[in-house]
Amino acid sequence: DTMRRVVRQSKFRHVFGQPVKADQMYEDIRVSKVTCDSSFCAVNPRFVAIIVDASGGGAFLVLPLHKTGRIDKSYPTVCGHTGPVLDIDWCPHNDQVIASGSEDCTVMVWQIPENGLTLSLTEPVVVLEGHSKRVGIVAWHPTARNVLLSAGCDNAIIIWNVGTGEALINLDDMHADMIYNVSWNRNGSLICTASKDKKVRVIDPRKQELVAEKEKTHEGARPMRAIFLADGNIFTTGFSRMSERQLALWNPKNMEEPIALHEMDTSNGVLLPFYDPDTNIIYLCGKGDSSIRYFEITDESPYVHYLNTFSSKEPQRGMGFMPKRGLDVNKCEIARFFKLHERKCEPIIMTVPRKSDLFQDDLYPDTAGPEAALEAEEWFEGKNADPLLISLKHGYIPGKNRDLKVVKKNILDNKPAGNKKSDLINAPKKAADASNPQNDAKLEEILKELKSIKDTICSQDERISKLEQQMAKIAD
Repeated sequence: DTMRRVVRQSKFRHVFGQPVKADQMYEDIRVSKVTCDSSFCAVNPRFVAIIVDASGGGAFLVLPLHKTGRIDKSYPTVCGHTGPVLDIDWCPHNDQVIASGSEDCTVMVWQIPENGLTLSLTEPVVVLEGHSKRVGIVAWHPTARNVLLSAGCDNAIIIWNVGTGEALINLDDMHADMIYNVSWNRNGSLICTASKDKKVRVIDPRKQELVAEKEKTHEGARPMRAIFLADGNIFTTGFSRMSERQLALWNPKNMEEPIALHEMDTSNGVLLPFYDPDTNIIYLCGKGDSSIRYFEITDESPYVHYLNTFSSKEPQRGMGFMPKRGLDVNKCEIARFFKLHERKCEPIIMTVPRKSDLFQDDLYPDTAGPEAALEAEEWFEGKNADPLLISLKHGYIPGKNRDLKVVKKNILDNKPAGNKKSDLINAPKKAADASNPQNDAKLEEILKELKSIKDTICSQDERISKLEQQMAKIAD
């Protein structure tokens, strides 16, 4: 009875999901076929970014949100990686900055021009080198500017100061097995991780210590996910010993027993959780499923309340989730997903139908805005701060973003090959005086060669897609 009563009172009982019209989709995109449980898609109020198949390297598309319809095969990409791109994440404090992790063991941070790409982008603002195996996870800090976390198949988590290009924290001995995912808590003071050894760990990255851990969070052998909720609890998805999909809620202060544990179904797709801290709703998108299920988390038993399921015909390859400030508050839109198919990306709008045209403040409490609450240095020194909130009452108008500048401490401490041109320009004067002309000439030579190789790869990519188009025409 309580289950029924609590659910019925929820204002999110009737969340209504609807795909957009055909002309509002992004068509003819070759979505990446890499086998990894990444969501392959990242969105913000300006752009949608999608990892695509690329010959001879790794690439992703960045499209302005309004650039719907058929995407030309020769549309420019971000193609500086030498191996497939595995994960991408938009910076929460700058809508033109995106990070990518790749099979080539590097993390790259890119500045996207204000109106999108007109030429393929091969030069990142900074290359972050430190992992010895492929990098499958990148995640920006929620409240501190220029702090980026990456996790690789070397079982290491590195936290970077992107503004200086340095690795400031390296957690390389906390995980004995592959890391499935990493999640920051609301103010970015802790992270939680799910790993192949079936453990969920809560880590204080600055003290480099384990705060809590739970063995056999889910008994099954298939991949798990763990994310922090706004109240500090942890939500996990995984598999039971009988290969049923499960979801669970945990209190990190006492990980003995879950607060709630629910069996779902026997499908084998990994459940990717997307969480909205403002409404406390979790959306579960299974890889290969054709549905999105959503649940409300409350303080009352049974704590995780099933709300509804949005179903469609085709399975999803990946999924992007729009931050709250990118939604249309006039249409009572509370979530927007970008569902990837084999060859297209389809936005799905989630609304709570209301009769009134007025702003519904119960649906839109103040939400995290684009301003960073802390500078990177303050966070590394031990400060914490909650996200700076903004009201969506009059909609969100994107402001001007400042360019990301990288200032290296001293270029002589780095390997020459790792230095990109941008680092040399931004390097302090003293360092430039100290370096000898021979090194400079050698460096210039390496940079030129790198650039020409990257240009060749991009032009070959374009040539391949043109030939494919010709082939398609002949076949038709």
